[in-house]
Amino acid sequence: MGFLYKKLSEKDKEEIKKEAKRIMDSFGKKLSKIKELPKEGSIKRENSIREEGPGKDGSPDFKKRILENAPNKNKDFIIAEKKGWE
Repeated sequence: MGFLYKKLSEKDKEEIKKEAKRIMDSFGKKLSKIKELPKEGSIKRENSIREEGPGKDGSPDFKKRILENAPNKNKDFIIAEKKGWE
């Protein structure tokens, strides 16, 4: 299956740049409202290797809740757009 490709006009490119800038500016404003950001390397461990152990039982209704929240589904599957990143 091939990838879909749409050639963008200069106008489309400019609109995308403006929208991306708006999103980044909005995100930056929200970040500036956070009083204290976590310090880098604030997680302290005795060693850096995590040992595997027995798993925990999950919530029995997890799948049901996820499927109820999915906008597009088909029986037991979530239908999502496949996207390629360049």
